[in-house]
Amino acid sequence: MTPSDFPDLPDLESYSQPLEGERELLEIELLLEGVHRLYGYDFRNYALPSLRRRIWHQVHAEHLETISGLQEKVLHDRACFERFVYSLSIPVTEMFRDPPLFRAFREKVVPLLRTYPYIRIWHAGCSTGEEVYSMAILLHEEGLYDKSRIYATDMNGRSLQVAKEGIFGIQKMKQYTKNYLEAGGTRSFSEYYTAKYNSVIFQPFLRKNMIFAEHNLATDQSFNEFNVIFCRNVMIYFDEKLRNRVHSLFHESLNHFGVLVLGAKESIHFTDYTDCYEPLDRVEKIYRKIK
Repeated sequence: MTPSDFPDLPDLESYSQPLEGERELLEIELLLEGVHRLYGYDFRNYALPSLRRRIWHQVHAEHLETISGLQEKVLHDRACFERFVYSLSIPVTEMFRDPPLFRAFREKVVPLLRTYPYIRIWHAGCSTGEEVYSMAILLHEEGLYDKSRIYATDMNGRSLQVAKEGIFGIQKMKQYTKNYLEAGGTRSFSEYYTAKYNSVIFQPFLRKNMIFAEHNLATDQSFNEFNVIFCRNVMIYFDEKLRNRVHSLFHESLNHFGVLVLGAKESIHFTDYTDCYEPLDRVEKIYRKIK
């Protein structure tokens, strides 16, 4: 299975009209409450505008007319539920995405990691795994991968399966190679994969220290202690309550002086944990836990 196996998705912005009123809001609340109570997936504290667009996208994808119709189908059809979950966690990722961040990680975080006898890294919301393979390559080039474990989690089982297989579309390699070089890559990027037909598969040694598992940031608890946590461009879809819940989870999961890496549109500021970190790189949103 590769990302190309997933159906094309329409422009979510096409569902950006104002809320129709209390009826629509009630339909959304009932749908999310039903999903939470029956399946244990909690989307109730996702930011409403983007959540609503994705719900309407799925209403039309299922050839329905109302959110209530989607609720009925989701609650009675497991396959429909899985499509619904996928629609709320559409993977947007690439190898070495935002190259300056990975360059900053090499320069400012890798020297800290060299002092540890063993390294644990958590990629929370790893999607289809491109960021995870990027980290494995970076650690390999820095001579740290053999003493590292990368825990890659996502709530979407379909995305995790793609990540486990390490098979990606060959048409993406030109952009990924460009990102890799801009991120400070020291070798030929093509050394890390084998091309076959219209896909590439990454070398098995990159997967040897990866652990993939389903984990829902909205409901699940801490499961280990980490030196680094990556969570990029995930919390932009959460409301303030859920963001604080996730920051609590990360703070609990990081060891002292552990490093938290956030996305470009995210910040530690205006959370309950602002004073618990110091910036290693303000621009690239890399923070170190100090209390």
